[in-house]
Amino acid sequence: MAERVPFVAGNWKMNFGPAMASQFALALRPQLEALTSRVEIALCPPFISIPAVGQALDGSSIRVGAQDAYYEDSGAFTGEVAAAQLAGLCDYVIIGHSERRQYFGETDVEVFLKAKAVLAHGLRAIVCVGERLPERDAGRTAAVIRGQLWSGLGGLEVSEFERVVVAYEPVWAIGTGRAATPEQAQEVAGLVREELQRMFGPVSRKTRIQYGGSVNQANCATFFRLPDIDGALVGGASLKEQEFVVIVQSCAQVAAGV
Repeated sequence: MAERVPFVAGNWKMNFGPAMASQFALALRPQLEALTSRVEIALCPPFISIPAVGQALDGSSIRVGAQDAYYEDSGAFTGEVAAAQLAGLCDYVIIGHSERRQYFGETDVEVFLKAKAVLAHGLRAIVCVGERLPERDAGRTAAVIRGQLWSGLGGLEVSEFERVVVAYEPVWAIGTGRAATPEQAQEVAGLVREELQRMFGPVSRKTRIQYGGSVNQANCATFFRLPDIDGALVGGASLKEQEFVVIVQSCAQVAAGV
């Protein structure tokens, strides 16, 4: 764990236009800034609010992230935003979120192409993996996760992979209020780290694995204490100022051994 700085990212999803996003980021800034010595923190607003949040956080240690990116640098791709266009505006890009896979048909191949583009433009990637409930019930969790890792990351160079964070987010726990148990989360996170070791070797020991899926202030510490969980990708709770601050505080306390 000493090699891995815990990382908590707030995914605001399709919430907060520029004015509200700026106001929210400014409210969070002093509370989160005090925690950045122990925890890396990122706020991931919608595309249109990234510049406003970047301005609100300018000069701070809090990172800005995007929720997606397209893999072509330019062209006739109406409605898309290229990784090339995000370079300089943010630090991280979430790729392969379960909502992108579920609602927009995003495939493992697209996850790889997006990761490759994001990394090529000097950004860092938060690559999401996770099984659906029928897959878990059928005992296919390990096979699904391995497939997503190999298809989505297997073509990267080790030097590229060093800038990747993996988020385990069981699809059945996203926005449902039903989080994975600590045992379930650790089992899959351990599997992820083991598979990454096969794929990329010793560098995988430094790879941070987040848990995502109905993370809140009541359950977050149980995940942060797990040996292969290095933070959280927080959805709905990141839209509530004090709850998100408490989650990051909890992560900092666990990192400090409290």
